[in-house]
Amino acid sequence: MNAHENRSPSFPETSTTESLPVDTPVRVRTTRPVANWLLLGVGMLVIQILLGGITRLTGSGLSITQWKPILGAVPPLNETDWSAAFRKYQSIAQYKYLNSDFTLSDFKAIYFWEWMHREWARLMGLVFLVGFAIFCYQKRLTKAMIGPFIILFVLGALQGAIGWIMVASGLNDTDLYVSHIRLAVHFIAALVLIGYTFWFYLKLRIPETARTEQPRLRRILLILLGLLTIQLVYGAFMAGLKASTAAPTWPGINGQLLPVNPAQYGNRIFTGLQWMTDHPLVVHFIHRSLALLLCLGVLGFTIAAAGVKNRIKAPALSHWYKWPLLLVLVQAILGILTVLNATKATNSRMGAYEWLAEAHQLVAMSLLLSLLALLFATRQRTAVVR
Repeated sequence: MNAHENRSPSFPETSTTESLPVDTPVRVRTTRPVANWLLLGVGMLVIQILLGGITRLTGSGLSITQWKPILGAVPPLNETDWSAAFRKYQSIAQYKYLNSDFTLSDFKAIYFWEWMHREWARLMGLVFLVGFAIFCYQKRLTKAMIGPFIILFVLGALQGAIGWIMVASGLNDTDLYVSHIRLAVHFIAALVLIGYTFWFYLKLRIPETARTEQPRLRRILLILLGLLTIQLVYGAFMAGLKASTAAPTWPGINGQLLPVNPAQYGNRIFTGLQWMTDHPLVVHFIHRSLALLLCLGVLGFTIAAAGVKNRIKAPALSHWYKWPLLLVLVQAILGILTVLNATKATNSRMGAYEWLAEAHQLVAMSLLLSLLALLFATRQRTAVVR
């Protein structure tokens, strides 16, 4: 690596939307704060997903049994209110069959994480609405931005609705946890929101001069993003089915190369293709296999990108192309460590296993963003009408 590659990306201090000429200084200055605001939104969304992970890992997701988008911002303020909330939790299966030994103090501990998860969502909504109003007043928003912002608002509202539908699936007298399928939908919807916001940020912040059209690299990146999406879905299945605790071993699955008897797990018989989504050991095996494919695929992309950046001037590609390889290797190591520590999983607090799982999730999101950034860096430049 030469000295030039060690420096931070030397993109221009100002950038623009793709519908504007690069040399339009007034318009560029007005859009940069909007781009920074969007990047803040990406950061807040990442934190929100991590809070969701903590909520799941501590078994806190079903502690608040009502959906009150506005009034729910205020937690119970006295012992009477706490007792009433606890009684509602005591009426569902998770308390009856899993946490029947919980005291009011135990309940308060898990209630905090679910409340914090919802509270952070409210804060994000406030940041979005206030920022949007301020930028409208300051006339920093162009007509081309209105549509994407409407989509962002719809995606955010949809994510909240999906979250409640997921929680509601566990508020009954039979299920100990929320549906792992709905958990996956909630997780992927959140990642779509992050990806869309990040792409919007890139369009405002990264100038066309930093990009280079590379169809071959884009095809590889699209394949990798497809694999990663499936991998993330199976990661959510892993979480929802507690699959890591079902096989806390590596490299084998409880000593076996392949899951034994995929048509049955315990007393449950799987029909059709149900075993591919509902069998903990099969889900675990698929998740591991996809991880290996991703590592090999990212390695291949890195080698191909290195050859391209040595032949042509491609600022964004040159500065970013190594990140996915680093992240996917860290992700694989964290995944192995998480599985091996699954026997240390707790029911209502954060321990070694839980923090490793959180780190695993954070790096997964970082890998997704790095691939999206490279997809943007290798796209065709937009024709500008001057």
